[in-house]
Amino acid sequence: MNAICATLGRMSETVELTEQEREADLSPEQLQQLVGLVDYDAEQDPFPVTGWDAVVFVVGNATQAAHYYQSAWGMTLEAYSGPENGNRDHKAFVLRSGSIRFVLKGGVKPDSPLMDHHRRHGDGVIDIALEVPDVDKCIAQAKKAGATVVEEPHDVSDEHGTVRLATIATYGETLHTLVDRSKYDGPYLPGYVEKTSTFQKREGSPKRLFQALDHVVGNVELGKMDEWVDFYNRVMGFVNMAEFIGDDIATEYSALMSKVVANGNHRVKFPLNEPAEGKKRSQIDEYLEFYAGPGAQHLALATNDILRTYDELHANGVEFLATPDSYYEDPELRERIGQVRVPIEELQKRGILVDRDEDGYLLQIFTRPLGDRPTVFFELIERHGSLGFGKGNFQALFTAIEREQELRGNL
Repeated sequence: MNAICATLGRMSETVELTEQEREADLSPEQLQQLVGLVDYDAEQDPFPVTGWDAVVFVVGNATQAAHYYQSAWGMTLEAYSGPENGNRDHKAFVLRSGSIRFVLKGGVKPDSPLMDHHRRHGDGVIDIALEVPDVDKCIAQAKKAGATVVEEPHDVSDEHGTVRLATIATYGETLHTLVDRSKYDGPYLPGYVEKTSTFQKREGSPKRLFQALDHVVGNVELGKMDEWVDFYNRVMGFVNMAEFIGDDIATEYSALMSKVVANGNHRVKFPLNEPAEGKKRSQIDEYLEFYAGPGAQHLALATNDILRTYDELHANGVEFLATPDSYYEDPELRERIGQVRVPIEELQKRGILVDRDEDGYLLQIFTRPLGDRPTVFFELIERHGSLGFGKGNFQALFTAIEREQELRGNL
């Protein structure tokens, strides 16, 4: 234990916080606990990534979605772009919780490309934007490794300064926009104006319900997982964190395979899933059908108090997957997880899952799909040393998902 504390102490001296993390009042120690950082040498990184910049969603009605993420998820409106300030194509709302920035875009013009994207995919993630210290260096590495560059490096400016941007393509229609905002102090990007909301949180509500983004899971077609793992290894210098195959993620009816890639310090983590052969269609098959191709399946939101976050979200009408009582009554589980910070009975009341590995333990729970299509959902995660993804919970989780699939007639 003392060795672990000493390591964390050394790491806290080397972790450089992003502007969003500083604005969220996070310390290096808090960030390490929230998302499981490790130390690494950035000087040797061919594609250095500072952290998450924004997760950009295309939605059917951005005006209403912005209200939902404020009223249900406790996020704060920070910036806006739309017809009122010269953007005739779409509306975009920028929301923040801790160090997480969501951008919600909805088409205004009937011929907007966003409208076409939404017709194909429904509500979903179009861009996982990453903050980088050197856009040109990253794009040079991406080109060298054979990546598709959608937008070459370029500057956008306004009275608040200049942002340098470029974009590369990944699985499906998902993009990574690379952002260097070191010379910019505006609310988001040029073309956006600062905006606040008249929405008032309930008295006694916490300042925020989640503090950081832990990982984003991508679903790809059968046989494509290793191809995209290689993409992140080769193009972006990401390392392999974990691998789940065979019986690791299998139920009586369906199975999937998953590998996890991450940037050097594990601040940005991408589990990548593909379906595996089973008696019936897996959740990955269902996602690929209803999203009409590969895409981001779920986002893991890191919180330092998952019970409080669950209680607030549940009160706000957010629905979660149910966990059977037998999960908590399993003597093997109780022996494996040992002591955690709250009684098992409190986790059972809420359906929160718990898993332990050699580094510590984690608590997690998953929402039902957030939109009309059974595609995108969120995970809440609270880490206590564990660097894993809840491998011991896969059986219970996917059985719960299959119950929902069967109700939808898609199993």
